[in-house]
Amino acid sequence: MTERTETVTKKDIARRVANRMDEPVYKSEPWVNTVLEVIGDFLVEADPDVRIELRDFGVFEVKKTKAKPKARNPKTNETVFVHSRRKTHFRPGKRIREVLKQPLHELGYEIPEGSADKHLDEDDE
Repeated sequence: MTERTETVTKKDIARRVANRMDEPVYKSEPWVNTVLEVIGDFLVEADPDVRIELRDFGVFEVKKTKAKPKARNPKTNETVFVHSRRKTHFRPGKRIREVLKQPLHELGYEIPEGSADKHLDEDDE
């Protein structure tokens, strides 16, 4: 059985904001909820594209996709037509990107099975 990925909720974000602002959680929750709602509203209202740039955090974008006339339903293996639509994309800011680029073996994390750098983890043992 695979391990479950840790999930961070709005409540967790509100707690951390409250700690940083030295305020009770009940005061930070409405602010966190409102900020996330507003970002969501901008994404939903995209006509058809939008770019939300949050300095030192990252960029959210809504982009158009092309139609795919010969997509395949993996369950039935039948060919289906997928209409053009909009999709979201997040590109992290420099600070986040630099941290995420660090190799897993340097951080002491387990390297996923089948990874090309799996041998690096075995050499350390």
